[in-house]
Amino acid sequence: MNVLPNPFYYLDNFQQVLEWISSRYSDLLLEEEAGWISAFHSLPQNARALLVRMVMRKGTLFRSKKLTYAEIGCVHEAASQLVNIGWVDDSPLLHAAELYGLLNKPELGALLQAEGKSISAGRKADLYEVLQARVSEPILFHELFPESDERIYHLSEEVDALCNRIRLMFFGNPHQGWTEFVLADLGIFRYEKVAIDMHSRAFQSRDDVDAYLLLHACRERFDRGEPPEMILPDLDKFSAQGWLASRQAKFVYRIAYHYEQAGELNKALDLYRGCSYPGTRLRMIRVLEKTGEAAAAYELVRSAEQAPESDEELQKLQRVIPRLRRKLGMPKADAKSTDEGTGERSGERASDATGAVAKPVEESRLTLPFPGSGCTVEEAVRRHLDQRDAPAFYVENALINSLFGLLCWEAIFHPLPGAFFHPFHIGPADLHSADFHQRRLQQFSACLSLLDSGAYKAAIQARYEEKSGIQSPFVFWGALDSTLLGLALDCIPAAHLRHWFQRILKDTRNNRTGFPDLIQFWPQEKRYRMIEVKGPGDRVQDNQARLHAFAYEHGMPVAVCHVSWAGESA
Repeated sequence: MNVLPNPFYYLDNFQQVLEWISSRYSDLLLEEEAGWISAFHSLPQNARALLVRMVMRKGTLFRSKKLTYAEIGCVHEAASQLVNIGWVDDSPLLHAAELYGLLNKPELGALLQAEGKSISAGRKADLYEVLQARVSEPILFHELFPESDERIYHLSEEVDALCNRIRLMFFGNPHQGWTEFVLADLGIFRYEKVAIDMHSRAFQSRDDVDAYLLLHACRERFDRGEPPEMILPDLDKFSAQGWLASRQAKFVYRIAYHYEQAGELNKALDLYRGCSYPGTRLRMIRVLEKTGEAAAAYELVRSAEQAPESDEELQKLQRVIPRLRRKLGMPKADAKSTDEGTGERSGERASDATGAVAKPVEESRLTLPFPGSGCTVEEAVRRHLDQRDAPAFYVENALINSLFGLLCWEAIFHPLPGAFFHPFHIGPADLHSADFHQRRLQQFSACLSLLDSGAYKAAIQARYEEKSGIQSPFVFWGALDSTLLGLALDCIPAAHLRHWFQRILKDTRNNRTGFPDLIQFWPQEKRYRMIEVKGPGDRVQDNQARLHAFAYEHGMPVAVCHVSWAGESA
């Protein structure tokens, strides 16, 4: 078991973040914020440690008995120093909702019974209304529990907000937090060591930080069920730039889709029209169709066809065209402009990204005994196919992505400005950007050139051993072992790997998924086959159909296996 020897590890981590912010973001800090950091460093160690313990926990209200830490010592002594400078309040007035969150059910029951209230033996939630009746106005804790020596400490809202701002500036997102340090120190998560330039940072202006904080607050309000009409005015208060603009567009898309699902189509259309998030154009077409504006929808489809944003969009656009033409009373177009890329299911025609009609992938039908609970249909097929001289593995998206991630490790983790700005990146911040490949064209070209000489096998093997367990957006360490890796390198031709890898680079957001469930190798023959398994009632999904068409175009062996259970009617 890994143990952190330093009891003040969390304080050291917090101070590391403060030093990082002070050195890289000093121009974005207000004078009082820089002063707060300086004042923090001047506090005694126990007071600093207690404050960080509060900051790293949920909420801003804490019971003193829940703040007992051996390395800090007397919580009241440590807290008094924070109280003296106004960072913590030791006598906060508490509302019923706050008391409800602080007390457990036995404590609530004892309090209310002492007041002569009738208490049922139900859930804690059943006591809330009784507590509201008892505490109709904010009250001090010791007024309710006069014999207790326990105190309630309230972390200043200003301090809490500043620490959240500092955390956001350090990580560049609201999802990562202080536990990243602990998990890294314990070796649970390991990160690639990337040289981070002193000027590399997530935010270039204070307005950027304010915009992200506001955007995050708006998202939280929306997730809590607040009506969009209450949120949109606040969302319009800032104009985001660069990567922040994409985050804002994604949230606007969510609200527009919410309106669409609720049947408020005009509101949805208004938001879609001003939104740049991928997929918005398809939603606009759908809404125009729903509102009877087929001509406008058809015009937008034709415009989108000239410059589709992705293979996925093109596939769906081509599915819409025949339906719109029928609604407009137009004659059927020829096969090239209507049926290509319709995303029809296996056994029917699919298309590649360019619109060329693809023949069906190889299909088979298999009837197996029902394996019972605990065994998936994919595993049942894998067991059926697996042979000593032709082993089969469940890999889905793991194998090809991992081979790509290992071969192109240096390109993926190349320290470009803005790609890495703290030590806990799983991958570059611009991984899903349209120019991800272009920004690293020279590095990726160098990695892929190894496929021409055969040196790629040794490079991948070496990277597998050297980087084992280090976080990567592509490598599935848990699904990859030396046996699978060796078979893949022996049986998948370099030309096929190049096709798969180039497809991933074309669209790193969408083309990392859709790979078949299984792969089977014939080591003696140096060949392989990928197999998509479909159980009863299952069908090929759109991203899978696109991948199948791509595989067919490049002569790569992909098959679909339809499974039924013995004894079931067809």
